[in-house]
Amino acid sequence: MATTPAAAAAAAAAGGAAILDTLGDFTSRENWDKFFALRGTGDSFEWYAEWDDLRAPLLSLLHGGGGAEGGGKAPEILVPGCGSSVLSERLYDAGFRRVTNVDFSRVLVADMLRRHARARPEMRWRVMDMTDMQFTDGSFDVILDKGGLDALMEPEAGTKLGMKYLNEAKRVLKSGGKFACLTLAESHVLALLLSEFRFGWDMSIQAIGNESSKSAFQTFMVVMVKGKMGVVHPIQSLLDQSGKFCNMKQANDVIHSLEKENTIRESYSSGVDITLSLRDLQLGAVGDLKVIIPGRRRMFILGDQGNSLYCYKAVLLDARKRTETFVYHCGVFIVPKVRAHEWLFASEEGQWHVVESAKAARLIMVFLDSRHANADMDVIKNDLSPLVKDLEPGNPEEEARIPFMMAGDGVKQREILQEVTSEITGPMVVEDVVYENNDEDQSSMTEKMFRRLIFKRNSGLVQSEALLVKDSTSDKADENNKKSPSASKKRRNQKKGPSGSKTVLRIDHSYLGSSYHSSIISGFSLIASALDSAAVAGTKVSTTVIGLGAGTLPMFLRGCLPFLDIKVVELDPLVEEVANKYFGFSTDEQLQVHLGDGIKFIDDIAVANSRATTQQLMSTGNENNAVKILIVDVDSSDVSSGLSCPHANFVEDSFLLAVKKFLDEGGLFIINLVSRSSAVREMVVSRLKAAFEHLYSLHLEEDLNEVLFATPSERCLDNNNMDEAVAKLKAMLKFPVNVESDMKKLQKLQ
Repeated sequence: MATTPAAAAAAAAAGGAAILDTLGDFTSRENWDKFFALRGTGDSFEWYAEWDDLRAPLLSLLHGGGGAEGGGKAPEILVPGCGSSVLSERLYDAGFRRVTNVDFSRVLVADMLRRHARARPEMRWRVMDMTDMQFTDGSFDVILDKGGLDALMEPEAGTKLGMKYLNEAKRVLKSGGKFACLTLAESHVLALLLSEFRFGWDMSIQAIGNESSKSAFQTFMVVMVKGKMGVVHPIQSLLDQSGKFCNMKQANDVIHSLEKENTIRESYSSGVDITLSLRDLQLGAVGDLKVIIPGRRRMFILGDQGNSLYCYKAVLLDARKRTETFVYHCGVFIVPKVRAHEWLFASEEGQWHVVESAKAARLIMVFLDSRHANADMDVIKNDLSPLVKDLEPGNPEEEARIPFMMAGDGVKQREILQEVTSEITGPMVVEDVVYENNDEDQSSMTEKMFRRLIFKRNSGLVQSEALLVKDSTSDKADENNKKSPSASKKRRNQKKGPSGSKTVLRIDHSYLGSSYHSSIISGFSLIASALDSAAVAGTKVSTTVIGLGAGTLPMFLRGCLPFLDIKVVELDPLVEEVANKYFGFSTDEQLQVHLGDGIKFIDDIAVANSRATTQQLMSTGNENNAVKILIVDVDSSDVSSGLSCPHANFVEDSFLLAVKKFLDEGGLFIINLVSRSSAVREMVVSRLKAAFEHLYSLHLEEDLNEVLFATPSERCLDNNNMDEAVAKLKAMLKFPVNVESDMKKLQKLQ
């Protein structure tokens, strides 16, 4: 056993180190039984702080509202690890009859019962481990610990037993009750007390005089009053009222520790969003974890050395609204490193969206980083399971497992066709996928294969998706190929279909893989009469699409509305190359691609239009009556802004003014907006309202996309009879689009 102040004080009180050597360590029940047996019956043993020195501060504590119930009722007092001290009998004789003493030494308790049974009949004695007490919660008004914590906190043993004991002490103490710890305040003991009683406890400390014992070691009394969880109070130091210290080094160490702790507590109570530890949460830093507090959100660190394989940055979120539709009482949502920077996971508002989507009363969002790069996901989950169990709120289903969730795309089968990196767009992936079939009647379903284009800078977003279908023109070619010497080579180029059979698949350009693309086309109903007039007159309608992607939207437009004159503006040549090679994109007289900056393209035409309009008005007095369509369908490379689509530059006031000039008072501006932030969305809408006379919104319930339609004037607008406009548009479409369903969701914003 190390020679610590506590051990030295005990040795002095025991009459020397020889008898103390029988202990071996202070945490062994058998050793304490031997110790008390050797000392004999009827003997008292004080480690430190004699009653004459303790009498005044203890009686002041007990008479000063020690009873949590009030009304003058005598307090229920617990003395854990009582030993053979005279403390309890002195309290009893001072009028405090409701004293319960516990110690795990049967030898000691038997001796104390014999000693006090007649003289102090109301005093209670229990053989009990102070780290695992058998009392119900909130049983005591006051706990008096005289050296019990010090005995458990041998430096070699660590803090495990000390923490167990303090947890038990907190549990059995009533709200408003007092826990008085008489201690030598060694650094490791005081550090545990200060941290374990940081949240929700009023704490004070004073030095105990030693006139009676003449000890070389200073005894301190640390008092903790049980208050409201989550509240942080500064520690009240009464050391300046304690007079002369018998050990200045001890006193100076304690004063320094208190100053440091009060600085920490001040930072917690300042309102700054400090990253807490799991232990902080368990101690009540954000209130009672067993209770769901709507809207509670706090960042913290999960795990530490010795208790888990890894540490994790995490956020605890209690759903903002109480609802009967919660699927999970408590759930864990794991965010991979590649997605941690996204607004959905990095911002507070985005995190609340995840909570609502997860339908969890409490969600623990865990962020993976480079430390977890090579870890198997099952290892991560096994590591997290015991950690998050401590964060589970009170649940009637005590055995309910905490589910782990992670963003997934529901892909059953995947084949990557191409991975390429562009200096402009970054890494891109082309893949063929078959989705999981969740339909109950799976036997009646035919698996469909889709080709997807993914921009990895925004890994949660499938940029484009196209349906692969069997190429009927290949059947006859197959028969000829079988007879041809080169048949084996051609068969090697054939792609396996979803069933595994070799067949030739092609992109179906009559299929819209994105529901918001359908909404874009449905919105053409707003200018259906102008489109119908152009189609009847054989006039081409200028249609500009900024953002090519895989080319699925412009290819659909070309086949669906043949009178459109389509120009696609794409910044990245490699994107066009991918669209050509893998998605069947092609150009002709009706569909052209301009490689360049979309904003500059619009600006240049807007300037030219302004000059042409001025000249036209001067020469003829008439405006240009041609209808135009401008579609902005680009994603943002900066997903941390809360705006996934479009890039922020496309909603700047200067660009919107250029769009207005580009349309030249006649046409429709369509923008695909993806933002989980209501503030960002309102900002975009506000700017559009300022720039355009009319504004409409079509919000997709199943997606985050919101398609906005703006017009600079009423000249081309069908706003009197929308049913008639829908019918006109449907009559013009060569491919099926669910226009009626989409337009029922249309809202006029201005």
